[in-house]
Amino acid sequence: MEVALLANGGSPLLGEPPPIELGNTSYAARGRPREGLQNAEHLAAWLRDMRPRLAVPLGDADLREVTDGDLRAARELRDVIRALAAAAVDGRDPDAATVAALNRHAGQAPRWRELRTDPEPHVAVRTTGRPVEAAIAGLAEEAVELFAGPLRRELRACPGPGCVLYFVRDTSRREWCSAGCGNRARAARHYAKVRQADQG
Repeated sequence: MEVALLANGGSPLLGEPPPIELGNTSYAARGRPREGLQNAEHLAAWLRDMRPRLAVPLGDADLREVTDGDLRAARELRDVIRALAAAAVDGRDPDAATVAALNRHAGQAPRWRELRTDPEPHVAVRTTGRPVEAAIAGLAEEAVELFAGPLRRELRACPGPGCVLYFVRDTSRREWCSAGCGNRARAARHYAKVRQADQG
């Protein structure tokens, strides 16, 4: 799987479930921690790139109205998702406060589906909150489903050198978050063998 980078903010997009994509906005480049949501504009860019995969439809006008409060909420949800992912990968129970924080985010902006018939029958998502708030709450709801469901058992932390990303293993052969991490790990193993042979 190839890593796609956002135009603004630089967070990797790996094709993972949206909550894991949000968790991966805290990433590393060359082993150094990076913040993919540095400001509200970066969050708007991330939401724009994720728009087709979000449960709540967002228009361009909605994305122009991303606030610093939205940024704080997204970062907090991101950190909660990373903590839950770490617990799942380590095979331990998540912290009760972390679970409570996820549930609080999931209940922020109630939304529902309505039937619309014009021009033909289709589903419209409605919300009582601002669309960006509803999108963040929708990501939290998806995280609830992920951490309560069978995908939790397939969640992995990438073992690539310096990588801090999570991924859902979709095949039994998948070991890395991306082909790039796999290539770097193989190159590092090869280099270590060559060094060991030279020293031996």
